[in-house]
Amino acid sequence: MALIEVDGCELNVEVEGPPQGPALMLSNSLGTTLHMWQAQVKPFTQRFRLIRYDCRGHGKSAVPPGPYAMERLGRDVLGILDRLGIATIDWCGLSMGGMIGQWLGANAPSRIRRLVLANTCCYYPVKAPWNERIALVRESGLAPIADAMMGRWFSKGFIEREPATVARMKEMMLATPAAGYIANCEAVRDMDHRDNLGRIKAPTLIVAGRHDMATPVEAAEYIRARIPGAALTLVDAGHLSNIEQASDFTAEVLGFLEST
Repeated sequence: MALIEVDGCELNVEVEGPPQGPALMLSNSLGTTLHMWQAQVKPFTQRFRLIRYDCRGHGKSAVPPGPYAMERLGRDVLGILDRLGIATIDWCGLSMGGMIGQWLGANAPSRIRRLVLANTCCYYPVKAPWNERIALVRESGLAPIADAMMGRWFSKGFIEREPATVARMKEMMLATPAAGYIANCEAVRDMDHRDNLGRIKAPTLIVAGRHDMATPVEAAEYIRARIPGAALTLVDAGHLSNIEQASDFTAEVLGFLEST
């Protein structure tokens, strides 16, 4: 694990796997850290040089003053790659990580070989829920929204079956700095990738959860229809599909990365 400075912000980065393997970079959802990918580390590092990182405002990365923007989050990724001396990557991002991936695919196409965009969307036309969440976190921290977010992250059945996993993810969210969470909420709220999707040329797989209330299947279908040649796969999960259906998620991603 190392801290890499990008434009004055120290970002927490972990690199594992074969040094000469193709590079695969994972990007987290809002309110989580690089540890949300723990179930994927072993299978992914068998082939790939795996790069995980905490987005600014999360985990062990710094928390510069907000608001942030998708371009800023995308340029953080490019800065990490430049510091690591990596020219091109495969990208797998979930939720906010998928939003960052859309920006990269459209604006840094020479750096992206293949894209996996999981449980994500490209635009939020209604801003009021984001403004309400930001106001509540600014006033009272993350605790008042934590239980509701678990209900958005996971299906009801998973919450009942795997309370320890849900508790661990709730703890991860509660450890997120409130200022960092707010600044990233602002980036997500203000994102508009609708005109960028047609500029993405990398082979793209979109993963959606059948029970995802945060970024529903309709949002995934919208993206698939606008990225040339994109494929869409569904998994029986809520929002954090890489956790709720870890084996299926990993198999779908590896199958795509190894076949294109």
